[in-house]
Amino acid sequence: MKVKEILKQKGSDIHSVESDKTVYQAIKQMSDLNIGALLVIEDGKLTGILSERDYRDKVILKGRQSKTTNVGEIMTRQVFCVTLQDDVKVCMKIMTVKRIRHLPVLDGDDLVGVISIGDVVKSVIDRQKFEIDSLKSYIAGNYPQ
Repeated sequence: MKVKEILKQKGSDIHSVESDKTVYQAIKQMSDLNIGALLVIEDGKLTGILSERDYRDKVILKGRQSKTTNVGEIMTRQVFCVTLQDDVKVCMKIMTVKRIRHLPVLDGDDLVGVISIGDVVKSVIDRQKFEIDSLKSYIAGNYPQ
C-alpha cells in the first residue's frame, strides 16, 4: 500500500502551530484535537515538529514552564518526511529506525498530509485482513469465474 492510499482513507488534515506560540498553547491544541504531534510551519514552510515526547523531554523533565516556553525552543528541527508514492514498508522502516511516530507527507515541495504509526499499522492490518478473506473465499470455492 502507498502513502497516497492511506491519506485517501484517513484524510489529509494538517494540524500545525507557529514557533512563536507557547508550548502550553500547542499542547492544548493537541489535546483538543486528540493528536500526538503538530507540524511547525513558518511562512508556509515546514520548519519542525512538536510531539508529546518533545514536551516530556524538553519541558517537564527540564523543569521548564509550558506557558513561558515557545514551541521554537523545543521543537524537533530534523523532520523526516515521505512522499505520496512511498510504500508503507518504507514508512515502517523510517519510523522504527528513527523512533518516531509521525511522518509529514510531501508532494514535490508541497506538504499534503501527515501519517502516524497508527495509520501505518491500520493499513497493514487492513491489507492482511483482505488477503486472509480472499484466501478463505478461495479455499471455500467462492472465487470469481
